[in-house]
Amino acid sequence: MHRSLSEIIRFGMVGALATALHYGIYFLLWRYAGFNENIAYTVGYALSFVANFYLSAYFTFRSRPSWKRAGGFGGAHLVNYLLHICLLNLFLWLGIPEEWAPLPVFSIAIPVNFLLVRLVFKSRRK
Repeated sequence: MHRSLSEIIRFGMVGALATALHYGIYFLLWRYAGFNENIAYTVGYALSFVANFYLSAYFTFRSRPSWKRAGGFGGAHLVNYLLHICLLNLFLWLGIPEEWAPLPVFSIAIPVNFLLVRLVFKSRRK
């Protein structure tokens, strides 16, 4: 299998796991703990971020985590988080129910995230 294709497949697997974790935390906090949608979404994002960083480093991009990569990954995810939260609020404003609003957000933001994170792990600087 071509190297880039296998990387995309690994990214998809890690992304699916991180997204499921993110959505699961969001849903539980919003539905059962009574958290505001934005707070529940942010907590889910933060917790899935940690798992995503280590899985992306070791499994997706087959590299070692480092403080520089953590900083780059954090920067990429800060941009991505802002995209997520803006889209979430847009979809809520458009009337999409709270339990479904994260799904179109994921479909837009995940490809953007792949490109940003790939830059972090594929850069020559370590």
